[in-house]
Amino acid sequence: MSDHDLAGSFRDPSGSLFLRGGELYRRINPVYQRHYDRLMASGLYAALVEARLLLPHEEVEGPLEDAAPYYRIIKPERVEFISYPYEWCFSQLKDAALTTLRIQQLALDHQMWLKDASAYNIQFQGWRPVLIDTLSFEEYAPGSPWVAYRQFCQHFLAPLALMSRVDVRLGQLPRVHIDGIPLDLASSLLPWRTRFNPWLSLHIHFHARMQTRYAGRAVAVGRRRFSLAALRGLGDSLRSAVERMAWKPGGTTWADYYDHTNYSGEAAADKRRLVAEFVEMAAPKTVWDLGANVGLYSRVASDRGIRTISFDMDPAAVEKNYLECRRRGEIGLLPLVLDLTSPSPALGWANEERRSLLDRGPADLVLALALVHHLAIGNNVPLAMIARFFHKLCRWLVIEFVPKDDSQVQRMLATREDVFADYDAQAFERKFGRYFILKARRPIAASDRTLYLMQRKGASS
Repeated sequence: MSDHDLAGSFRDPSGSLFLRGGELYRRINPVYQRHYDRLMASGLYAALVEARLLLPHEEVEGPLEDAAPYYRIIKPERVEFISYPYEWCFSQLKDAALTTLRIQQLALDHQMWLKDASAYNIQFQGWRPVLIDTLSFEEYAPGSPWVAYRQFCQHFLAPLALMSRVDVRLGQLPRVHIDGIPLDLASSLLPWRTRFNPWLSLHIHFHARMQTRYAGRAVAVGRRRFSLAALRGLGDSLRSAVERMAWKPGGTTWADYYDHTNYSGEAAADKRRLVAEFVEMAAPKTVWDLGANVGLYSRVASDRGIRTISFDMDPAAVEKNYLECRRRGEIGLLPLVLDLTSPSPALGWANEERRSLLDRGPADLVLALALVHHLAIGNNVPLAMIARFFHKLCRWLVIEFVPKDDSQVQRMLATREDVFADYDAQAFERKFGRYFILKARRPIAASDRTLYLMQRKGASS
C-alpha cells in the first residue's frame, strides 16, 4: 500500500503524519529521538494520557516507502472530525487555551516543555479538548524563555481578548491569520482601557510593542535567566488572563430561537419523532446537523451513540450548545460555528494545510431542518444549487420543507419583494430529485411543514 503524507504537518522537522491503507501514522525523524525518548521515559506521556490531555499512540513497525531515515513510527488514536479554531465558540477556545497551559505545567514537572502552542494542535472529543501532536514536547532548556510564548498569545490570548472585549465575531480572524492574530493588530483593536488590565497590558500590549521594537533584530537574552519558577509564574499569569476572559451568550435571534418558534407542542414532538424515525432508517455512523441552533435535534442522533457535528452560524447558539455538551459530559456531540453560505475553505500553503468543509465529508447523514427557506429566500440561493451542494455533503439527507404560507417565511418576505416564484413543494421535490432518491415523506403534525428522507443517487444502500 502506498503512503500519503498529510499536508498539514509538513512544517515540523521532528516528524510528519501520513496515511497508509486509510490508517493514520506519524513518522518520527532522527532529529527528535532524544526528545521522544525523554517524553516516554520521564513519565510525562503516561501522565498526560491518564489525564486525557494527550492522544495515546502505539509504536508500530515500518518500513516506509521513501528511503529517508526515521527513528520511530507511531499510530495515534484517530480523531474522527478535525475542527479549527475559527469554528470554535468562545468557551471552546478558552477551554483549549487552559488545556494547553495545563499541559505546559505538567511538562515542566518532568523537565520538558511545549515547543509550540498552536491552537491547531488541540482537537475536541465532544466537550473535551485534547492535544493531538505527540511531537510538541522538548527537553526543557535551563535558563531559556518559553519558546512558544508568542504563539500562545497569538493563537489563544489575542482572539479570546478580542472576542470578549470587542466582538465575539472576531473569532473568525484566524481564517485570515492562520498563524495566529498578530499582537500589534490585537493591541490596536482592543479598547484603550485594556491597557490598565495587568494581564492584557503585559501579554498583548507590551508584548506587541516589544515585537515591533525588535522586529528583524537578533535579541540576546543577556544575563537574565528564566528559572523553572519563572516559567511556572508565566504559566500562572497566562492562566489568570484566560480564566478572567468572559463572554455571555444570548440576545441574538438564533440563540433564543426556540423561545419564539412557531412550532406548537404537538408539532415539535412530532418533528422529533419523525427525525428519530428517519435517523433509524438511514442507520448512519456520522451525522452533521446544519443550522443546529442549540443542538435539540442533534441529540436525537448523538443520544443514540452516533457521532454528531452540530453546526450553526450563530456564536451564541453554539456557545449554549457547547456549555450544555460540557455540562452533560457528552463526547459524541461536537458543536461548531459555521456559516453555510460561506463555509470553512481550504487554507494555508497550497490551500492544503486546513481542509474545507467539503474535504472533511461526506457525512453519512445530514440534518437540514428549518434551513432551506433561509438559504433560498433569506440568501437567494436557488433550490437546484442547494440540492447540488447537499449531494456533495452527505449520503443520506433528512430535510424539512417550509412553505411560503408559514409564518416564519412570511416574516422573511415582509420587508422584501417576493421574487421566488419557483419556491414550492413541487419545485423542491423536482430539484432535489435530480440528486437524491426520495425514500420517505411525512407531514409534520399541526403544521404545514413536511419532512423528507432522501438518499444520494449513486450511494450504496
